[in-house]
Order: sequence, then structure tokens, then C-alpha cells
Amino acid sequence: MLDPKSFTHPEDEAALRTLMAVPGFAVVVKLFLKLGYEKMMHGVNMGSKIRLSPTQLPEVYNRLPPICRKMGIAEPEFYLESNPTPNACTFGDTQIFICVTSGLLEDLDDDEINSVIAHECGHIAGRHVLYHTIADWVLAGIDKYDLFGVGKLLSGPLSLAFFYWSRKSELSADRAAALVMGVDAVVRTHVRLSGGPKAITGGINLSEWVQQADAYDAVSKDSAWNKTLQGLAAMGERTPVLGGARARDSALERDRAVQGAPGGAGREGCWGRMPLVLQERRFRVDVLQTLRGKAEGVSQQPKIRMRKAEVG
Repeated sequence: MLDPKSFTHPEDEAALRTLMAVPGFAVVVKLFLKLGYEKMMHGVNMGSKIRLSPTQLPEVYNRLPPICRKMGIAEPEFYLESNPTPNACTFGDTQIFICVTSGLLEDLDDDEINSVIAHECGHIAGRHVLYHTIADWVLAGIDKYDLFGVGKLLSGPLSLAFFYWSRKSELSADRAAALVMGVDAVVRTHVRLSGGPKAITGGINLSEWVQQADAYDAVSKDSAWNKTLQGLAAMGERTPVLGGARARDSALERDRAVQGAPGGAGREGCWGRMPLVLQERRFRVDVLQTLRGKAEGVSQQPKIRMRKAEVG
């Protein structure tokens, strides 16, 4: 069984503390659960996707149970969606589900597919799923289904806090996948999700890709305004982002990941001293002030309206 403390990233922890401290957070969570949005999502899955089982496409379903056993989590519902974009998601609260796309199964090899499933299971083991569900609801544009006024409770700061934490939680899920599947599989998975199937990206120069991630850090950090713009761009994406930086960080932790395999070392032996080289997209007071300053004279409304982001 994986203890969340063995893989939770410190930036994930910090972002979650910030999120929970934003006024209105507890109210939104309670109302989200009370109104039954989870049941609506379950109906959408049952009505438009294929639910996998030991007797329904078992060659896909059978990937899930061994990963769940290694992580010590109950099996979620498992769905297949027809979508050429390689992707996966995990949502719910009392009825958690994982969904993978047909594009994911077509573009990735066996270990890479299992790495993605382990990443999604890492969200479950890390207790991310409820807040991820709410964050995705906001990102998709809550007005689409907002019959009961939940959207009115989502202030600019609260929406940003959900987006920001959602991205930081991906770092923890990457770590969980590395502990179960190995760092190499995680790195290869980021290559495929960033550039395409092995037939295209099999010969990638990983060293050059890491240098590209370093160059991205330099560009995105050269001013508070650029940091804001890159953060907004990343948080508006519905597909995996920052693949190069995340792959680089996973590779840097190769030795610690091996030492921290299930049953092995704890946080300090595995992830505690991980170099925090991933680009920091910190939507805190200094960045928000920069954003307001740039917007002055264009609009008096300081809120950042992310709800118009396209759904991939």
C-alpha cells in the first residue's frame, strides 16, 4: 500500500493549503456534494462510454486491478471513451471512476498505458479526486450545467486556487506512477503525450528535450507577467501540460524513486529533497497584482474568466 506521504509533492501540499484557506471553499464543496453533480456524471458515463469489466474488453480492464492492489485502493469504475486525443481522467467522490480515451490506447505501449492508469490511481490514493472534480467543473465552464447557482460562489481567487492546485497535484500523481511503474515508463509516457506515438517519437533526444524544458523555465520566469501568462495558458489546457519539465523532474529523481518503492523508504528517502525545478506558476498576491496592473485601463473587473477555455 502506498502512503500518500511517500509521494505527495510539497508544491501540491502548499497549493492545497492555499485553496482550503480561500473564503468560500468549504461552502462550494458542501454544495457540490449536496446537489448530486456526481450522479449526473455517472449517468453521462453509463450513457455515452463503455464500462470496462472482466467480461467487457478484459484486455484493457485487466490493467487496473494489479495497480489498485499495489496502491492499496478500492477499484474505481473504469470507462473507455472514443476520443482520438490520448488522455485520461479521474473524477467522483463516493463513486469514483477512471476514464481512458481510445487515442491513449492507440498511441502508447503497454507500460506507458499502465503508467497513465497508475497516475490516475495516484490521484485516488492521494485523495485528490473530489477537489479535482470540482476544479474540472470550473474549468469546463460551470455555467453549462449551473442550475442551482454554484457558479455564483466561485470568486476569481477561488477559481484560480482550484486551477492552481489541480495542476500541482499532477506532480504528486507522477510520483505515485513512478513508484509503481518505474521512472522510465513515466518519462516515456510524457514523451508520447507531448509528441505522439513511438513510431514518431521513438528516436527523441531526451537530453535536448530536457534543455528545452530548462529554456521554458527561463522564458516563463523572466518576469511576474510572463509567469502569469504561462500559468494561465497551462491552466486553460485540458490535456497534459509541461510534459518536458515533468519528465525532467521524474528523471532527476530516478534513484530516489527506486529507493522509495512500496515498502521502502519514506518521504525523506524518496521525494523529500526533490529539486523544485518545475516552473513555478504561483498565483499569489504579487502575480495577481501584476495582472491587475496590466489590465488597468482595459477593464475594471479584476477577475480572470477561465470558463471560456475550450474543452479538448
